[in-house]
Amino acid sequence: MKILNKKIAAKKSSAAWIQRQAADPYVARAQREGYRARAVYKLIEMNEKFHFLKNGQVVVDLGAAPGSWSQYIAREFPKSKIFAMDLLEIKPIVGVEFYQGDFTTDDALAWLEEQLHLAPDDTTHGPVDVVLSDMAPNTVGHKKTDHIRQMVLLEYALDFALRALKPGGTFVAKSFTGGTTNDLLKLFKENFDRVYHIKPPSSRKDSVEMFIVGLGFRGR
Repeated sequence: MKILNKKIAAKKSSAAWIQRQAADPYVARAQREGYRARAVYKLIEMNEKFHFLKNGQVVVDLGAAPGSWSQYIAREFPKSKIFAMDLLEIKPIVGVEFYQGDFTTDDALAWLEEQLHLAPDDTTHGPVDVVLSDMAPNTVGHKKTDHIRQMVLLEYALDFALRALKPGGTFVAKSFTGGTTNDLLKLFKENFDRVYHIKPPSSRKDSVEMFIVGLGFRGR
């Protein structure tokens, strides 16, 4: 693949990324199948392994941009209700309610609570079947710092999931190599029947990302 833009071609990192995209079979497959990003296959592979997505569910998709996870769920499970959120805007998807904003802010959380009819101080179980989080921080290249930032986002997502999920629900969230902190892992094991750390086959081998999957939420 020849890079025609001279400014991009002059940047080795940009050129390498474009060359890698061009040679990536998952990128080609996503384009062929009409998905917005190759990341969709991570969700597909995890669902094929654990079978947590079904028709008619309530699903929350955090860190949704550009929308391939929500797109897949809306396409394959059209009776489901999907609520997506990201800092970046995404093109509308039929069957998906989207909020552009920072999940860690009060305004964004209030939007989710309103959509889900979830009271902030509610002590009963929530209405959500599946909480997905593909959120990731802007990395700085320092492994320890990047890992800590990712764990903060994971903790926010887990706190929401523990309030929003129905008994038996599923929580899937991006982690980084190195796993969770002991306190977070303890929370997972206390609240879910089964907990797994996995790296889907479509996740690039040179990526530090992993996913933690909590199945069988025990409720509050």
